[in-house]
Amino acid sequence: MAIRLSQISDLEGINALLYQVAAVHHNGRPDIFKGPATKFSAGQLEKIISDSSTPVFVCVDSNDVPLGHAFCVHKQVVGDSVLTDIRTLYIDDICVDSAARGRHVGKTLYDAVISYAREQGIYKVTL
Repeated sequence: MAIRLSQISDLEGINALLYQVAAVHHNGRPDIFKGPATKFSAGQLEKIISDSSTPVFVCVDSNDVPLGHAFCVHKQVVGDSVLTDIRTLYIDDICVDSAARGRHVGKTLYDAVISYAREQGIYKVTL
């Protein structure tokens, strides 16, 4: 297993994971969530992956196939009358392939996000 920032070549694997996330929501609340569905179109995914303010981390196997992902968003409130200008990294979506569960993929992804946040001087990580 290895963790890295996602690449355009990961689109198919990430999309398969997004379908799994959507299925969990749909199966739990079909009255609210459509299925089968995915959160992002291919174009939206390309834009997210290409934008440094929305890093997407993938945990890949030895064949470079994504086993899990963590979609993150850099956030900062600047010049607020009450809040300080701290930088936050928001974890928007985290998923582990159902076939890879129990192998610590989620913890490995989370630890990588925390390390990245520290390297970037980010004040806090939120879910």
